Amino acid sequence: MSHTQRFLVTAVPSRRDGLGSNGMQNGDNNVRETESTVPILEYLREPNKYGDGIPKESSPFINSTDIDKEIMYEGKNLALFEEEMDRNPMVSSLLNRLANYTNLTQGVREHEEAENNEEPRKKEIKAPQMGTFIGVYLPCLQNILGVILFLRLTWIVGAAGIFGSFWIVFICCACTLLTAISMSAIATNGVVPAGGSYYMISRSLGPEFGGAVGLCFYLGTTFAGAMYILGTIEILLTYIVPSAAIFKAEDPSQETQAMLNNMRVYGTCTITLMATVVFVGVKYVNKLALVFLACVILSILAIYAGVIKTAFSPPDFPLCMLGNRTLAWQAFDVCAKVSTTGNQTVTTQLWQLFCDSPYLNATCDEYFTLNNVTTVQGIPGIASRVIIDNIWSSYGLQGEILEKRGMLSVPATESATNTGLPYVFSDIATYFTMLVGIYFPSVTGIMAGSNRSGDLKDAQRSIPTGTLLAIITTSFIYLSSIILFGACIEGVLLRDKFGESVNGNLVIGTLAWPSPWVIVIGSFFSTCGAGLQSLTGAPRLMQAIARDGIVPFLRVFGHGKANGEPTWALLLTAGICEIGILIASLDSVAPILSMFFLMCYMFVNLACALQTLLKTPNWRPRFTYYHWTLSFLGMSLCLALMFICSWYYALVAMVIAGCIYKYIEYRGAEKEWGDGIRGLSLNAARYALLRLEDGPPHTKNWRPQLLILLNLDPEQNVKHPRLLSLTTQLKAGKGLTIVGSVLEGTFLERHTDVQNAEQNIKTLMGLEKTKGFCHVVVSSNRRDGVSHLIQSSGLGGMKHNTVLVAWPELWRQTDGPTGWKNFVDMVRETTAAHQALLVTKNIDSFPTNQERFSGGTIDIWWIVHDGGLLMLLPFLLSQHKVWKKCKMRIFTVAQIDDNSIQMKKDLQLFLYQLRLDAEVEVVEMLDNDISAFTYERTLVMEQRSQMLKQMQLSKNEREREIQSITDESRGTTLRRNSARAALEFQDRNPDVPNEEAQLIHDRNAAGHSSGTDRLAVPPEGVHMTWTKEKITAEKNKNKESLSPEGVRDIFNMKPEWGNLNQSNVRRMHTAVKLNEVVVNRSQDARLVLLNMPGPPKNRQGDENYMEFLEVLTEGLNRVLMVRGGGSEVITIYS
Repeated sequence: MSHTQRFLVTAVPSRRDGLGSNGMQNGDNNVRETESTVPILEYLREPNKYGDGIPKESSPFINSTDIDKEIMYEGKNLALFEEEMDRNPMVSSLLNRLANYTNLTQGVREHEEAENNEEPRKKEIKAPQMGTFIGVYLPCLQNILGVILFLRLTWIVGAAGIFGSFWIVFICCACTLLTAISMSAIATNGVVPAGGSYYMISRSLGPEFGGAVGLCFYLGTTFAGAMYILGTIEILLTYIVPSAAIFKAEDPSQETQAMLNNMRVYGTCTITLMATVVFVGVKYVNKLALVFLACVILSILAIYAGVIKTAFSPPDFPLCMLGNRTLAWQAFDVCAKVSTTGNQTVTTQLWQLFCDSPYLNATCDEYFTLNNVTTVQGIPGIASRVIIDNIWSSYGLQGEILEKRGMLSVPATESATNTGLPYVFSDIATYFTMLVGIYFPSVTGIMAGSNRSGDLKDAQRSIPTGTLLAIITTSFIYLSSIILFGACIEGVLLRDKFGESVNGNLVIGTLAWPSPWVIVIGSFFSTCGAGLQSLTGAPRLMQAIARDGIVPFLRVFGHGKANGEPTWALLLTAGICEIGILIASLDSVAPILSMFFLMCYMFVNLACALQTLLKTPNWRPRFTYYHWTLSFLGMSLCLALMFICSWYYALVAMVIAGCIYKYIEYRGAEKEWGDGIRGLSLNAARYALLRLEDGPPHTKNWRPQLLILLNLDPEQNVKHPRLLSLTTQLKAGKGLTIVGSVLEGTFLERHTDVQNAEQNIKTLMGLEKTKGFCHVVVSSNRRDGVSHLIQSSGLGGMKHNTVLVAWPELWRQTDGPTGWKNFVDMVRETTAAHQALLVTKNIDSFPTNQERFSGGTIDIWWIVHDGGLLMLLPFLLSQHKVWKKCKMRIFTVAQIDDNSIQMKKDLQLFLYQLRLDAEVEVVEMLDNDISAFTYERTLVMEQRSQMLKQMQLSKNEREREIQSITDESRGTTLRRNSARAALEFQDRNPDVPNEEAQLIHDRNAAGHSSGTDRLAVPPEGVHMTWTKEKITAEKNKNKESLSPEGVRDIFNMKPEWGNLNQSNVRRMHTAVKLNEVVVNRSQDARLVLLNMPGPPKNRQGDENYMEFLEVLTEGLNRVLMVRGGGSEVITIYS
């Protein structure tokens, strides 16, 4: 019946269409009562539902618009918090949302409602009402008790004996009990949505483990369906309708193969039928679940009733024995060699099976002739002493005849073949570990309750109670059944797997009361129902995994019918199940699914132990009867059982899980579920950081831990992405890498820009395959931001020791973001912090990670020793495939007093001890005079510095001044490069006549001393033309050239040179001469590394320092200037 829900909202004068506190009171008086009234708070949460025309979001959380805030909080007590209500809702709203939270299983109920279209309106979702008994206990009972109990438990008791079987059951039940304790702790640590065990494992151990174990659990459930179907077909063809077999063996030796073929045909038909039933409607499977459960319970009660009955009236199931050998009582009617009809003795059908004719004088089998035929009661009853005979094991080989221990027989003297004779043979070899693998599936199913967590009234109470009670109940049933079977049934009958000695009856059925058919029919429907349940649950598990998106190629299986039915997952499940059907042997399929279930249980225990040991704040399970030692014991027991059952199956299962894990790690979606593996990583990192020495590491352990300082454009994009390429080539994914940048401003204003910058940097790091961390800071100015990064990046002993930065190409623009002042201060701060500094010049010409140098050299100019970093860096670069084919060349500079030959020998020995393969070359630099070019370059540098200090120019005038000086400097450099080109041309063309060196003076040179004239007319500088002979003569000048007269001659060329700072002149001289030598030797090198001199102690010369570095590296393509951190980073010792 539909309800009309409405109320009247009166207008408030102060709000045109709002509701004040008084308005609500007045509105209540005008509400016309209907069949049901609407609470005003519910109306305020969802006004669209009741049609007031105000567009609002249908959500329990408050909208963030200003109008809504004024409407919602006028006259309320929470006005202080109203501006944050869009992020932090009221507690009442949150509690209301949680109270209305429904968590239905991805299963039967919503699919039933979607399929039931008879009612015009959608059904209202009801709150879960299932209790512990119906929701957890009975489903677990139904899933645990099944095919193994009815078809294989008696055979296991006969082969392993009561003692061995007891241990098999005890170990398996202990494993599931410990797993259930761990599962209860996880299941009660918050809400477990649909997905059950997969959800618990994935959210506890992360997407990689969750996906791997989830798929293993899916495969286990699927193969369990195949096992149940094979059990159904075995009951049908062996005990119900044996005549329905399609393949029949003419030779007794082919009976096993014929049976397997029958299993394949009927199993394929059954899986097709069951899949169709599941596809048509899951509700039919759910409605039949109680019927299947009733069959299981009735069958178990019939067994216990039969055991009680044997105490005073054992059933009559005689066994026919020839000597001590068991005969298959199917091909003959009377258990005797001859029978008396009247006064005539005639042979029986048994005689004809062992003899070549029906006559008494026929030739018979020797063993048949020597031994008598007797009958033994198959079920002597619980009051007999048969339990003593069944205590110990009776393992046998494949094809072995079942013999009764302690029974007398006369062995045959000749080794006659037994093929074709009506003996009961052992179809497979039996041993303890194999029986464990076959039995373990009978204790699976403990997660049936957790899979239904959405249907439970109180899942956190019902799951532990119901699951543990079900395990205790089934463990009691299994353990008591072992003892009762061994106390009531004859040993040879227990080892008779298919009941051939009792005319093809089910062995456990012979014990049941009132009829064996109770067990046969009950077990048939039980196994059939279990198969349907597996085909219902496995596709939904696959659908949950596919919808999580952690395994990309499985996403297609997340789709299905309109009502959510997992159609594609059902087809996949049926296909995998068919593989188990084609195996056709119940005893071969059982160990396979044992592996997958054991792996799943092992990781449930691991998840609980991990969460307990990590003591994460969110780990607060309501189930308190757990301990990490129990979880660890359960995990160890699961792992041991995997290898006990089948070591090769265990390895295959682990390889499958490992491949899935690595695939998800490599290609899977990144999920952050707050899992235990992440917590374990955090704890391991914390432990390692605490143990890591907070200080410089030993020289042998030193590696560059890089802090890369990036410049960003106004759109927060990286200006020089090749810095990250160089980082990848230098690090190869090893060591610490921190990529930092600085934004100017305040964090409150630019926090969005910080997020965008970090996202852009992380994207670029991914493209360049740079593994590391990103850190963007906001500071009032760039200098302070860089200083903060240098000081505070890293944590504890895991801090950077090297700073990588690009050379500021526009350093002459002092107002720019990459001004020279910031750069020089950064150099000083890295020195003060004892950190190495790498400065790349022309970074945009450096190779990308995709480029490959087919040859060339990496030239190292080792001028001063600063810890060996200069030699370590090219070795690290040569490990990357970009630089792998480049050869290393090391140049060192010899002064006039040095022995260059001995220096070369010593350097070669040093490199040999360092295990570095490089060519060595010693370059001699003579102590010659200072050239006119050096004086002129120094003059230009000092005049530029002096003008910028003395003149107070406007911004535009300052930029024009900078541009003019830059143009002059470039002109001077161009003229110098032209002179060098002339020399090279002269070397290549010796026939061209030489020109004498000339010094062309600038007539307007005096204008350099005047700042105003300088702005109007830029000076032309000094032009120098050098010949090869002039260079040779310059090198061969003796020290007399440095006499005061010689210096005065140079100063006469230009009087301003006499006023220059001689320290700057010497520095410029060094830069010019070194540059000439480096360019001459390494102009064609792939990369040039050289020592970077430090800035002057006097800050007045900072700009001159930049000019020195500019001169030092002119004419080189790729340059990496290296400044050590003050400690040795390379050693000759092992």
